[in-house]
Amino acid sequence: MAGHETVLRKEAVDALVRNVDGRFVDCTYGRGGHSEEILKRLTPAGRLIVMDKDVDAVRDAELKFGDDERVIAVHGSFKDLHKIVAARDMIPVDGILMDLGVSSPQLDTPERGFSFDRGGPLDMRMNQQEGMSARDWLSVADENQIVKVLKEYGEERFARRIARAIIEARSSRPVETTDDLVNIIEQAIPYREKHKHPATRSFQAIRIHVNEELTELRQCLQSVVDLLSAGGRLVVISFHSLEDRIVKRFIRDAAKGDPWPARLPIRDDQITRQLKIIGRPVRAGEAEVQTNARARSAIMRVAERTG
Repeated sequence: MAGHETVLRKEAVDALVRNVDGRFVDCTYGRGGHSEEILKRLTPAGRLIVMDKDVDAVRDAELKFGDDERVIAVHGSFKDLHKIVAARDMIPVDGILMDLGVSSPQLDTPERGFSFDRGGPLDMRMNQQEGMSARDWLSVADENQIVKVLKEYGEERFARRIARAIIEARSSRPVETTDDLVNIIEQAIPYREKHKHPATRSFQAIRIHVNEELTELRQCLQSVVDLLSAGGRLVVISFHSLEDRIVKRFIRDAAKGDPWPARLPIRDDQITRQLKIIGRPVRAGEAEVQTNARARSAIMRVAERTG
């Protein structure tokens, strides 16, 4: 299995940690690259909650940091961020980090079913203990449901062709493996994009749907302002336009402040702003992209709690 390379490791933690005695949350532990960097900055008084939906990731955190009294490892979704932090009596926190999308270990493990170039069962669940697998969903979804997911979450132009091909294929035998789905997609698509596997968009779309990724992202963002201390930071790393658009709009609206009727004479100091935007969006440098292709699509946004 290929090693996991943490994207924007130093840049994210530089933006996040401003109080070395503070309390922080890594909402998407993965394999702990960001968490490890955060802990290097913290004093013995600091605290770090590490969370992940993936049981394997939480086990990794317990093995790596089980003896570190500063660390609390939690198996759970960041949609429940407020409840998880409140239950540990950690409100307010000084920083919240979210590294979105699928992790390298998930992609590199065939049994997880995330990758179109590694044969395995068609699962795709980040939390292996709950929810409907991709295989189960594709066995019951109708054509229009499949088209909607492929279009909305994968921006797949051949969504209708692929959906019809899936329905036709499953009428004779179940679509159970990643190879099964790849073969269906390859036969359904009339031509290939240069430098892009024909199954890329479909696998992304089905994974996002199965894990309710965008819904859970919105739910998490709704809670971050109430959790952050004054001056506390939110740092989010996204890997595709759909999730980045959600993050961008959330930060923009929170930084814009209260909506007021047009032409109403309001002074700037009368506007309540929850967040302020810190710097410009950050992308990985060429050196990082050369060693980690996944970093090419990464974009990091930073915001700070006001007041």
